[in-house]
Amino acid sequence: MSDTLRGSAGAETHAAATHSGGPHAPDAAGKDPRRWKALIFIAVAQLMVVLDGTIMNIALPSAQRSLNFSDGSRQWLITGYTLAFGSLLLLGGRIADYTGRKRALLIGLTGFALASAIGGAAPDFTVLLLARCLQGAFGALLAPAALSLLATTFTEPLERAKAFGLFGGVAVGGNAIGLLLGGLLTEYLNWRFCLYVNIPIAIIALVGGLREIRESRAEGRMKLDLPGVVLVVGGLVAVVYGLGQASTDGWGSGTVLACLIGGAILLVGFLVVESRVAAPLLPLRVLLSRTRGGSYLAVGTAAVGMFALFLFLTYYMQDVKKYSAVMTGVAFLPMTGAIMVSAVLLGSRLVPKVAPRILMVPGMLIAAGGLALMTAVKPDTGYAVGVLPVEVLVGLGLGLVMAPAMNYATHDVRPEDAGVASATVNTSQQVLASVGIALSNTVAASATTSYLKSHKPSPTLANDAVVHGFATASGVAAAIVLGGAVVVALLMNAGKPDPAQSAGEAPTAMHI
Repeated sequence: MSDTLRGSAGAETHAAATHSGGPHAPDAAGKDPRRWKALIFIAVAQLMVVLDGTIMNIALPSAQRSLNFSDGSRQWLITGYTLAFGSLLLLGGRIADYTGRKRALLIGLTGFALASAIGGAAPDFTVLLLARCLQGAFGALLAPAALSLLATTFTEPLERAKAFGLFGGVAVGGNAIGLLLGGLLTEYLNWRFCLYVNIPIAIIALVGGLREIRESRAEGRMKLDLPGVVLVVGGLVAVVYGLGQASTDGWGSGTVLACLIGGAILLVGFLVVESRVAAPLLPLRVLLSRTRGGSYLAVGTAAVGMFALFLFLTYYMQDVKKYSAVMTGVAFLPMTGAIMVSAVLLGSRLVPKVAPRILMVPGMLIAAGGLALMTAVKPDTGYAVGVLPVEVLVGLGLGLVMAPAMNYATHDVRPEDAGVASATVNTSQQVLASVGIALSNTVAASATTSYLKSHKPSPTLANDAVVHGFATASGVAAAIVLGGAVVVALLMNAGKPDPAQSAGEAPTAMHI
């Protein structure tokens, strides 16, 4: 794959990224000599955002006891972050493109750290909720800036594959690491440290990023597509809120239906506006590429399976198997290891050599197979026989999906669109993860209720019913990932990368 802009595509070359000089002046091959050091700090920044997707999950019971808020309020500490993050990603990506991607990354890091400090010191639920929303907002600026910096820093296919393999491993494995870290901090220190831990991570990324990351931005002045901003933020907030409420109110709730239908109308309106305005927030050319569209779909459906599995296994191990918070986190480590092996060691080697769907489709099939195995898990199933094979298969599959999907999400995109293309892949992950969580919760709850009604009381009935619910919902998640694999196989048409460029031959085009 090449991420260069060919001179024959005149419309593709009307804008170019600008870079600061000094120690970042290109070497003889035209590459940033500090690009690998920059990758380390970009990955650290991404890790902080990913950790917060799961680290608070294990801390919630302790936070609830400490601040004395209700069960109904508890979900908002997750939903508040999701709403802010998911709805502002496209705006954050466009801001990063035109104000500077390095600048956006550093501002996002600073804001995220400050919000984490506020949350860690929160005296009550309201302050904690505000802090979580601020984390999501600054994360929406940080995440697309990190991915677009990667896309503009690594343009040679072999190096790009290695960089995106590591980034993809961090993007998926960080969720499992968050569960382990959340368990350790909650059990041995205090739930507040699940927020404070972001501060040293942000400082490391800030100090290193200031020195090692080269600035990159689109040419020209940013024109804010205000109608597009209002429509997409309103639509995504409505959809994500509706999905979050579906797990507690049910899919037939008037509130849920109003949010989902209203959100869908707003998003359709957004697409109409984007097709007509001169400077759209999300140029439709970003979506209409079959390669990029397939990448967004693969990331989104993989997120459905991943977050459903995290949800089921966390409750299965803590409530059914009675693992401690720390043991639950440790039990997720094989999944993290499998992700890193497939994304970094295997995926990064194969991405420059094969067409993307050759990795992504088998990866989704393997992950779907792992989720299908979850349907056979019982309350008395041992970890090595039941949970471990599920984790390893899903981890290996997700790693094979994320390495090429993150790479091709910005494939052949115009330089001024790098940030918004990066934001789109994050948005697809966030929104479809919300779909997966809401759908999985609803299916699991319905299956559990049906099981309780159809079986006679017994000492093990409660656990049997809960695990039956998890198994049923895992089957649904497996079917979604399987369906996604079929669509990606039919949709993606990118061929095998150019072997000459993979070997380092200088392309006859302008690098970003």
